[in-house]
Amino acid sequence: MPQSLTSRTPKPKYDVVLVGGGIMSATLATLLHEFNPDLEIAIFERLGRFAKESTAAWNNAGTGHSAFCELNYTPEKPDGSIDISKAESIAEQFEMSKQFWSYLVTRGYVKNPKEFINSCPHMSLVFGEKDAEYLRKRHEKMEGSVLFSGMEYSTDHEQLREWIPLVMSKRNQSEVMAATKMDLGTDVNFGTLTRKMGRHLLEDSNVEVFLYHEVKDIDPREDGKWEMKIKDRIHSHKQEIVADFVFIGAGGYALPLLESSDIKESEGYGGFPVSGEWLVSHNQELVEKHHAKVYTQATVDAPPMSVPHLDLRIIDGKKALLFGPFAGFSTKFLKEGSYLDLPESVNTKNIKSLFGAWWHNLPLTKYLIQQVAMTKSQRMQHLREFIKDANEEDWELKIAGQRVQIIKKDEKDGGKLEFGTEVVVNKSGTIASLLGASPGASTAVYAMLNVLEKCFPEKMQGEWKEKLLEMVPSYGQKLAQNPELTEKVRNYTKEKLELEY
Repeated sequence: MPQSLTSRTPKPKYDVVLVGGGIMSATLATLLHEFNPDLEIAIFERLGRFAKESTAAWNNAGTGHSAFCELNYTPEKPDGSIDISKAESIAEQFEMSKQFWSYLVTRGYVKNPKEFINSCPHMSLVFGEKDAEYLRKRHEKMEGSVLFSGMEYSTDHEQLREWIPLVMSKRNQSEVMAATKMDLGTDVNFGTLTRKMGRHLLEDSNVEVFLYHEVKDIDPREDGKWEMKIKDRIHSHKQEIVADFVFIGAGGYALPLLESSDIKESEGYGGFPVSGEWLVSHNQELVEKHHAKVYTQATVDAPPMSVPHLDLRIIDGKKALLFGPFAGFSTKFLKEGSYLDLPESVNTKNIKSLFGAWWHNLPLTKYLIQQVAMTKSQRMQHLREFIKDANEEDWELKIAGQRVQIIKKDEKDGGKLEFGTEVVVNKSGTIASLLGASPGASTAVYAMLNVLEKCFPEKMQGEWKEKLLEMVPSYGQKLAQNPELTEKVRNYTKEKLELEY
């Protein structure tokens, strides 16, 4: 580790301070540096390297969330029709990410894209007549959108055997199954991508990076700036710095830091930590029989992030299979956090929200308790719904990342549990925070542009606009309404990111 990253002392004042070394902060720092290379920017990360928490490869599913396979993005309405508006929105957001990454490759900021992104078909798989009919209607509706053009649908066992031989092995021919397949899907190692971006910022920009430095408190000053308490975790040194603009991208620790800022917009928010586990196989004989990410329906009362899926993963050049996630519970807000995180987050401003969300989500609490109590053998039984003859010796349990689901104030119920990603910004646009989980990393570019739109609206429409369109050519346009632009953008990113669909 470079000496400068652990022993340098932060300056007393910065234009921009970013809290956390995950994909969100790395993306925002890169965007801001491209817009204005003279900005004095500092990133503070409490651990010893970038991307060690939610962004780390095994702490998320690595799905380039394009809404190709995630059924919770395409709900069935009471009249039986399928709503694909959220799916289209998420697909467009991921296309923005790919454009930005292509720009980084074009400029030479990031090299060897295959080290962080690879083609991997995305599939939805359902069982039984009712779900097969839902999937058929979903496919019919999605095929009408340019974003999902080329999606295949089949109920034929022979066809399914070609697509997913591992899943179809030892299946009863009479079993009703249906699947869709989208070859444009990807597997992404967000950890590697983030560290590549971090290396560029370190070596080719004036962005200052401080590892093992934790932001402990953020306080407003009368002049509109922010005073921050920073702790050097190696030397136990504490100091205060001042920033004009602050972004909190600290995963589960974003919420307590946001609350310390005392902005009105943070009132009533609470956090509900959910951890996860995967079953992972490195048996290459199995791996060679499964070349897709296969998602199915969530079980009753399960949170959307617990949708079962069997995925090909490509991490550090090695292929593996991943199945899960199995939900867990810990009072920590980060994997390397404290067991006191949850109790210490409760205060007079959010206790009503927390209690309301808990009371109205008792089935979820029951589900989590059941999941935590599961043995490996019981988890293997779930896997055998996908792989009939799965052998326990081929699979190991791996702890996934820690997520903090947002709890918001709700007039009717007191508090409401949210499963999405949310940007919270104060009225003057001088502090922003990202809260929540899915679809997370996949939509980092969209999320960070959203932060900049809210905090620097004039610059985004003025002096930064030309550069912005160079980085993200589709910015400001709806791909779903523009087949020509969609094709152009996808051809561009396919070439630059060396994708093979």
